[in-house]
Amino acid sequence: MRVIPAIDIIDGKCVRLSQGDYSRQTTYFEDPLEVALKFEGVGIKYLHLVDLDGARSSRIVNYKVLEKLAGKTALKIDFGGGIKSDEDIRIAFESGANQITAGSIAVKNPEIVLQWLGKYGPDKIILGADARDKKIAVSGWKEESDQELLPFIREYVKQGISYIVTTDIARDGMLQGPATELYAEIISQSENAPTNEGIKLIASGGIRDLNDLEQLAAIGCEGAIVGKAIYEGRIAFEDLPSEIK
Repeated sequence: MRVIPAIDIIDGKCVRLSQGDYSRQTTYFEDPLEVALKFEGVGIKYLHLVDLDGARSSRIVNYKVLEKLAGKTALKIDFGGGIKSDEDIRIAFESGANQITAGSIAVKNPEIVLQWLGKYGPDKIILGADARDKKIAVSGWKEESDQELLPFIREYVKQGISYIVTTDIARDGMLQGPATELYAEIISQSENAPTNEGIKLIASGGIRDLNDLEQLAAIGCEGAIVGKAIYEGRIAFEDLPSEIK
């Protein structure tokens, strides 16, 4: 299982929110490159970069931060937040993203996401399926849709989506443990995937320590995104593994 540190960006700074609430923001680094280099320095290979300004604005905003991190590190960056159009996705990939996450747009305009899937391929497009009480949330988690999480994922898997990142919003930034049972339920759907590889599920939200990461690896998660546990010192930079076997 890949361990994927998160950098969330507001006003060009590295921040964390609690439960997606923009009023509950903590700034950890003024310069995201500083923390990205710290991750790379301890052997991390992947980075989850979220444009929170973009998520709130419904358009990509902090692409210059992406460009800077991609240009000055060797980290493979998955980028999300505000990607709503062909122009947004073009900017993201030209700025150095290795993958993009389609979140709100996957609910509001599935046709364009399926076009992207056909154009860029399943290794480049991550389905962002973030939920509160098993209902998909959109627009920087400010809105709850009427889409049920599991059927939503199931339909995209039928269409060829392979990578899925799911955050249980109630747990995000709370350091109370990940939604392991929910992730196990999602992974159980992998038998319906169109390839033998099944669902590549990336877990996000609530991770407290290395033990949580080991539990997520044990149930079959392909990756796990870690944020606040690092920034609050629950997991030291030097103890952060690049993967869990």
